[in-house]
Amino acid sequence: MVTLSAWKLGYAVLVLWVAAVIASPAQTFTSLTSFNYTDGAIPFGLIQGSDGNLWGGTDKGGTGGNFSCNTSCGTIFNVTPAGVLTSVHGFNGNDGNGPTAVIQASNGTYYGTASYGGTHDCTSFGSPGPCGNVFKLVGTTLTPIYNFCAQNNCTDGAIPWGRMVQGTDGNLYGTTQAGGTGTCSGALGPGCGTVFKITVATGALKTLHSFVNTDGAYPFGWLIQASDGNFYGTTPVGGANGYGTVFKITSAGTLTTVHNFAKTDGAYPYGGLVQAANGTFYGTTSELALNGAPDCTLTGVGYGTVFEMTSAGKVTTLHSFANTDGAYPYTGLVQGTDGNFYGSTACGGTHNDGTAFSVTSLGTLKTLHIFAGSDGSIPLSGLTQHTNGEFYGTTVFGGTDNDGTVFSLSVALGPFLQIQPTSGKEGAKIGIAGQGFSSSSVVKFGGTKATTIVLTGTTFITATVPAAALTGAVTVTTGTTTLTSTKTFKVLPTITSFSPPSGPVGTLVTITGTGLEQTTKVTFAGKSTTFTVVKDTEVTADVPTGAVTGKIAVTTKGGSATSATNFTVN
Repeated sequence: MVTLSAWKLGYAVLVLWVAAVIASPAQTFTSLTSFNYTDGAIPFGLIQGSDGNLWGGTDKGGTGGNFSCNTSCGTIFNVTPAGVLTSVHGFNGNDGNGPTAVIQASNGTYYGTASYGGTHDCTSFGSPGPCGNVFKLVGTTLTPIYNFCAQNNCTDGAIPWGRMVQGTDGNLYGTTQAGGTGTCSGALGPGCGTVFKITVATGALKTLHSFVNTDGAYPFGWLIQASDGNFYGTTPVGGANGYGTVFKITSAGTLTTVHNFAKTDGAYPYGGLVQAANGTFYGTTSELALNGAPDCTLTGVGYGTVFEMTSAGKVTTLHSFANTDGAYPYTGLVQGTDGNFYGSTACGGTHNDGTAFSVTSLGTLKTLHIFAGSDGSIPLSGLTQHTNGEFYGTTVFGGTDNDGTVFSLSVALGPFLQIQPTSGKEGAKIGIAGQGFSSSSVVKFGGTKATTIVLTGTTFITATVPAAALTGAVTVTTGTTTLTSTKTFKVLPTITSFSPPSGPVGTLVTITGTGLEQTTKVTFAGKSTTFTVVKDTEVTADVPTGAVTGKIAVTTKGGSATSATNFTVN
């Protein structure tokens, strides 16, 4: 049995009695495996790898270790959908301590963050040693690529927690809970946290923003890249009212506070956001700040909310938890293939060990499972939907040895496809995760067949975006079964040339490139004009009245492209 490290102890929940709730019988819960400390302890969130397994990190346990983490610094593990657990790497402190989140990048390599460990001192932040790092994992070989607190006073950040995201530019984006140039004086030490960008190829890190408390503090949740290209996240405290914020930030580092929570609409959003297909954002607030262990016996306080937020920052509370149906959702939501949102609460329910739930976009909540200790306790990290249709998650405690569990939850949803990345030019290589693939599988991008595919097992295909591909769903047909991607793949256009290079108003210009079949707009130096799509590689357009010398831009359903040189208006 283990306990959470000092600051993470704030997540631990006392097991106390509350009123009973009967879960809906329309789902199947399975406890897949229990950790036994040597293979890890205190597991956190899962992602699906290209091998079809679920991958994650444990805060404690393993066979590595040094004095800074009391001989067990955590592990990276994977588990099959059937529950076969493998400890892939045990941390030793020098290469990290307390990994909590991993992702798989488009190059197939796993990347993650360790909250502590590494090579730079972090004692001023309440850590028993260094301040954490970013690492990569190839096979079983783990290599730190950046150690935080490399700069004086940890102005580059300290104690990374939330899962990183790979941007469409190929870089990794993430947050640190502490450090930076802002001024905060909480339990995590000086600094209010940062947003960072790290280059996959070199490990070069750039601090994009240092929080200053008035714009948020101590970001915990994951970042997402939204359909507008910006990154969105939350801070659990700080902001105009002190109850946390939602922020957006560009890849260049311009941060805007989108919403300040005011307690009347929720407080302390520790989890990340999810963006639905209609552009609306959804998330949770915990209601209880993590100042020590959350006390589930408190009365006269809320138990957390589910909210929706428009792109303009208007927040609507969809559901307020009542403890009997769950309490304190410290993680975000995932949208299932049925359009509903799925998540977990850290406590509440019959045994106060937490719950798993679904909620509609209108706020109708259904309790899917009530944890009871033996099947897991304190599901802090939410759920992920595997391409087999089932949801998977972890509990930090409970199970056979009280070291945490991995579980599955079926709500009778069918298999589907996940694509990475979700946009690209013709000729780009795209990863497709799914089920039941074979050498006879046919891949299509918006209905256009891909002629070059590489099969990895039965759950992963690397496909090259074909010429004349269209923005739309990606499908894989194997025999009589067709699986469809949950996200639209956007074909990014290119402009390679135009002719003639100059001319007066009314001149017919031929624009050559790729991905032009779905053109919706053509401009000359920002001035719109009429156009004709000739084929995927060619569009013609008239130089419009009022045009001036400048670049030509083409907008399609998948994106936009701008010419490298100017068209000269005579």
